[in-house]
Formats: sequence, C-alpha cells, structure tokens
Amino acid sequence: MERLELLKDQKLWDGTIGEGWELQLEAKEVLDGAYLGCSIAVNGVCLTVTAFNSSSFTVGLAPETLRHTDLGSLKAGSKVNLERALAADGRNSGHFVQGHIDDVGTIEEMRQDGEALWIRVRPPARLMPYIVPKGFIAIDGTSLTVCEAPAEDGFFSVMLVAYTQQKIIFPTKSVGGTVNLEVDVTAKYVERSMSAMLARIEDLERRLGSAEAALAK
Repeated sequence: MERLELLKDQKLWDGTIGEGWELQLEAKEVLDGAYLGCSIAVNGVCLTVTAFNSSSFTVGLAPETLRHTDLGSLKAGSKVNLERALAADGRNSGHFVQGHIDDVGTIEEMRQDGEALWIRVRPPARLMPYIVPKGFIAIDGTSLTVCEAPAEDGFFSVMLVAYTQQKIIFPTKSVGGTVNLEVDVTAKYVERSMSAMLARIEDLERRLGSAEAALAK
C-alpha cells in the first residue's frame, strides 16, 4: 500500500466540497485491462477505481466500507490481496465472492498440520448461522472451505495448502489479528426465503386454530 489519506477537498455531486478517505496501492497484474470505474477487490473488498497508471491505482473508501472492514488499519507498506472482477464468461473455480464484506473476524489460533496451515477464526456471533462445515467463506477475499464450525463454540477453522500460503497475506498475520469475512450469499437468500415461508405457515396455523375454536363452540 502506498497511502491511506483523508482528503478534505473532494468535489461532490452537487458541486459542494466534502471529505473522504482515499486509498492508493501499488499493483501490476490487476491493472491489465483496468479502466476508470472498474472494480478491484482489496483484501476482499470490492472497490471502484478512481485513478490509475501503469504501476498503481486509487480507490475511495466510503464510511460504510470503513465500518465493516479492517481497511482503515492499513499502513504504508502493508501488503494486501488484489483481485480483478470475474468476467461473466470466466471459469469460476471457487464460490461466488461479491466483495461485499459482512464483518471483521479475529484470528484465534494458527498451527502447521503437515504442509498445511490450520487457522481458527472467531467471527461476530451473528455470522455463525451462515458458516457450516465444508461450506464456503471468503477471508480477505480468498475463497476457502470451512473445516469445522461448531455453532455452540462460535468459531470456524480453515486449512491452507502450501500453494495458497504462498499467494495470499493470510499466513503473514498473527493470532489476534483481524480478517475481512464474507459469508456465502446463498445462505442469506435461503434464510430470507425460509423466514417469509415460516411467517406464512405461522399465519395459516393461527387462522386454522381460530377456525377450529369457532367450530367447537
């Protein structure tokens, strides 16, 4: 990372001046085909490119982004994961990662298991219903398979093979460090659909109960 700066002279849509955070990062491969307004994921956070050259690009950080991610803690020289948006006709070899971070988790344990690195993470309690063994989760934008997720204990674990360890920043973090978490959006849609269905079932049960009570009189 080159800089994270609060700019107080940003021109807003109505011509007035406001302030906002701007992040500039060094990059190379992800700039191939880049254009103003394109999306690049930074540690799993989908951000809009506002300026770029052959060796770096700039994005803005909205207050909502700073509230739900750990990007605000980046320092000059910090390494980050970078990923371009997937083309609509591209091959998807993981799960669909939107770059819409749900919250920040805390690393609780890291240990070697053969050539793999076993990591335990504690997410906010509200995310646990969406995290299941052998399901997907994105950590700092990296699509990973959940190894275990005991709901009663409130943590989940993942394993990184040697190749993955060499390509992402997750292994360079320490116990107590933070990571950006994005749960599988499919689980959210299922929950929303089931909630609507259960509400209808409860309403029908109430009506049926009232009808039976009326007939019993």
